[in-house]
Amino acid sequence: MTDAIVYQGEPGAYSHLACQEGFPDMTPKPCASFAAAFKEVSSGAAKLAMIPVENTVAGRVSDIYHLLPEGGLHIIGEQYLAVHHQLLAVPGAKLDDIKTARSHPMALGQVRKRLETMNIRPVTDVDTAGAAQSVAKLGDKSVAAIASTLAGETYGLDVLAADIEDAAHNTTRFLILADKPLALPRDNGPVVTSFVFKVRSVPSALYKALGGFATNGINMTKLESYMIGGSFQAAQFYADVEGHPEDEAMRHALEELAFFTESVTMLGTYPAHVSRSETLRSQLG
Repeated sequence: MTDAIVYQGEPGAYSHLACQEGFPDMTPKPCASFAAAFKEVSSGAAKLAMIPVENTVAGRVSDIYHLLPEGGLHIIGEQYLAVHHQLLAVPGAKLDDIKTARSHPMALGQVRKRLETMNIRPVTDVDTAGAAQSVAKLGDKSVAAIASTLAGETYGLDVLAADIEDAAHNTTRFLILADKPLALPRDNGPVVTSFVFKVRSVPSALYKALGGFATNGINMTKLESYMIGGSFQAAQFYADVEGHPEDEAMRHALEELAFFTESVTMLGTYPAHVSRSETLRSQLG
């Protein structure tokens, strides 16, 4: 197995930056899609994947919730990246020259107000770094990209306006995925357990399924629903809870969950809100 950590997008993407910050000793490797990144890890061509799941401004990355239970990988960590968007243009361009700005839809949503004040029209592109690459190749002084400083450095673009995100708290949460689960012992600090489940078709099934977490004092920090099987009647849920499956309270909560669900798939138990912990690194070897 190589020391590669894969991400979706072109070099200079925010996922690339997250890889550099979280695992500076590993080799970042771009992939054309999230599915391709999953395959790189499951095949042994890469050791880890850095996958974004949500942003404090733009919300969830919806494609990931279908891949997580089907991709065969395990969550072994999480990372939070403060996102700072730059308005990038070819050398020689000035801010007054810019008429359009290209980027991924989520990034454009995070700078919408600033673009309006600058009278710049947003244009959707495949991703942030891909937009920077396109702007560099185009060479048009009226076209800019919304991307990271790393993307600007990678493609030789100048920063015309720095840190133009609408919200100062703009942060993206990433999941770190591996082909084997993290052997995380109990009483090793705060942990998060992630899983997906499908409720049984009975009245109040979701309410009853989640009741065990409330009665056992388990904090559920995230609950996302999404449709499966091409039907509006079949919903699957993704959840993050604070606790270890071997804790007594968590065992009781998961037992009650199983009683009211058709299926439960555990995705991983991992250190909470850290990406470089000694626990994670020692488990990876």
